[in-house]
Amino acid sequence: MEFIQNNIIKLQRLKFVLRALRYRNFRIFFYGQSVSLIGTWMQTIAMSWLVFRLTGSGFLLGLVGFSTQFPAFLMSPFAGVYVDRLNRRWLVIVAQTLAMIQAFILAFLTLTGAIKVWHIIILSIFLGVIYALDIPARQAFFVDIIEKRDDLGNAIALNSLIFNGARLVGPSIAGILIAVVGEGLCFFINGLSFLAVIISLLVMKVKQAETNSRKRHFVKELREGFVYAFRLSAIRSVLIFLAVVSFAGLPYIVLMPIFAKDVLHGGPQTLGFLIAASGIGALCGAIYLASQKSVLGLGEVIAISTIIFGIGLIAFSQSRIFLVSSFLLLFIGGGMMIFLVGSNIILQTIVDEDKRGRVMSFFTMAFMGMEPLGSLVAGSLSSAIGAPKTIMAGGIVCILGSIFFARNLNILRESILPLYEKMDGISEAVSEG
Repeated sequence: MEFIQNNIIKLQRLKFVLRALRYRNFRIFFYGQSVSLIGTWMQTIAMSWLVFRLTGSGFLLGLVGFSTQFPAFLMSPFAGVYVDRLNRRWLVIVAQTLAMIQAFILAFLTLTGAIKVWHIIILSIFLGVIYALDIPARQAFFVDIIEKRDDLGNAIALNSLIFNGARLVGPSIAGILIAVVGEGLCFFINGLSFLAVIISLLVMKVKQAETNSRKRHFVKELREGFVYAFRLSAIRSVLIFLAVVSFAGLPYIVLMPIFAKDVLHGGPQTLGFLIAASGIGALCGAIYLASQKSVLGLGEVIAISTIIFGIGLIAFSQSRIFLVSSFLLLFIGGGMMIFLVGSNIILQTIVDEDKRGRVMSFFTMAFMGMEPLGSLVAGSLSSAIGAPKTIMAGGIVCILGSIFFARNLNILRESILPLYEKMDGISEAVSEG
């Protein structure tokens, strides 16, 4: 009897963790994304390895990362205005279709042996432009497919869960395929995988959300978004902290090929397993966030997770043993994911609906916009002082940033609690907490 009761409790906990899947539209999106993201991670690993194989340059690894993500820094704020104006589902469909075309072009050039580094850079810039539209539109789209606002944080966490589940599977497959047949097939499979998410978006039944396209001039709407985001201390604090950590800490990913080949003396399989280890940690972080009943206390969790992330980076930079490095990447991936997803949940929970697209464009700007700048700096530093010292410096900055953020948590809490108390389902959690 006790065994049965324990299993019932476990099933109830699992049901709670997966509660956003009860919504049909999110469930369809969840399954489509699960397939597509495996292909995305295969392409990410294959592209990094291809660049390093062709050039052997840490700087060019950083440059490709910069080319992929810096357009988000420049263009996301403008894309955010259109996300608040237009149908978000169709914006995501257009972005995913363009990304599919990019993957097929990359596959064709690689499989025919015509690929050059400048091709990769141009196609990376094109993909970065797509991301500038896709990420804020996709993040804002969650509100359209989650019927109860209380489950929005869970939906965001579950989306991160499949992102990191794909990060676990995709790099492992990519490492094997690269070693056997080369990078081109990884790009082709990624192109095919976009069909899953595009079809899922087409079969959804989404109510047309109201738009504000007739309310104001474009520049006025853009200015309104900036003023709103940076005048509210809660949003401003999260965005600045996100930008600092994205700049200093997240570029460790683009230096992974150097660690796999030169530090740990491995090959593409080693790279795939290292990224997969980070993915396992991130997966655990996403599960942790999905299991949370309330967003209250998330600021403290973000600060602690970033300290863990920074310490992990410092320790990883000193490791020369594959198993030790893989173990440390579990903590790096977990800390990074809790920080990123937690920041997203806070922003999504407190933002006004008519400004959601613009605020999430600033999230994209701080996350994917600052990371490429960091990648460029990290690539240059790795050529000058080595990848280990570069990673160590990034870890130190992350720890210092988290300490500063933690010192301002009281101000953040005072700003954010009144907003939560106004929301349906949140006021009850506040009174109980």
